[in-house]
Amino acid sequence: MENLSLGEMQLKFAELIWENAPIESGKLVGLAAERFHWKRPTMYTVLRVLCQKKLFRNENGVVIPLLSREQYYLALSRQTIKEGFGGHLPAFVAAFSSMEKLSEEEIDELEQLIAKRRSELK
Repeated sequence: MENLSLGEMQLKFAELIWENAPIESGKLVGLAAERFHWKRPTMYTVLRVLCQKKLFRNENGVVIPLLSREQYYLALSRQTIKEGFGGHLPAFVAAFSSMEKLSEEEIDELEQLIAKRRSELK
């Protein structure tokens, strides 16, 4: 899979597309000009990068998502766990929970999720 990491403006532009998809590329030029003060070539350059990362496709002048926002963030999380923690989810959770104090509710939710996944294994 492509490296899904995006720069700040690439991510903001992706969010703009997800908010309006499917969208004609001409309309997207206008939205990008309005929101980011981009000119047409800048918008198409950034769109090309997002298409190369297989997040979107510009087909017949219509930009459509290949991944939903949720699918993107899930894939990015998987990539982070794979690259940063050797694919070991417990190592990621341990690192995250050592930096971020979990609430009682969050701990309960995690325990319920683990119990559910454990029962699915049987």
